[in-house]
Amino acid sequence: MSVSRWPGRAVLLACCVMRAGPLVAQQPDTAAVRSTAPDQARPAATDSTAHTRPVAPDSLLLNPPITPMGAFFRSLAVPGWGQATLGRKLTGGIMVAWEGVTLGMTIKTSHELAYYENIHSPNIPAKEQERQDWLVLLVFNHLFSGLEAYVSAHLWDFPPDLRLQALPHGVGGSIPLPPVR
Repeated sequence: MSVSRWPGRAVLLACCVMRAGPLVAQQPDTAAVRSTAPDQARPAATDSTAHTRPVAPDSLLLNPPITPMGAFFRSLAVPGWGQATLGRKLTGGIMVAWEGVTLGMTIKTSHELAYYENIHSPNIPAKEQERQDWLVLLVFNHLFSGLEAYVSAHLWDFPPDLRLQALPHGVGGSIPLPPVR
């Protein structure tokens, strides 16, 4: 095995072995939630908690418009539906457009295959293979759309300003953070 491919394979193996579960940073810290009742006094500036940032109450935390499995099943049934529910209209439109292309080509190839069978053409096996290829792409589009909607539902509030750039020893990314007040 070449040395240059080893890190990529190690990362792929680590991703396959790791167990999927909720991340600690995604769990709301209920101990740090401050009460917003007007009758309670704020801690003094000399208090040790004065330098901590207040955390929004659980009622103010935003929830995704649909559960990840709901988005998956919507897009599995109709590609693009889960993406549209999550506000990803361009991605949903691309899924619908590709669904139309693959469905149209499957129908077109089926008509051509019927014509080839009527005239007893020697090209029937090739046309059957072409129809099967379009059917595979049609099924793949349903599965890919469902998986993309599932991931999008998990990452629906991820900051959109992610920037990737080439570095001398690989690829790096950055997320601009709002200024701390």
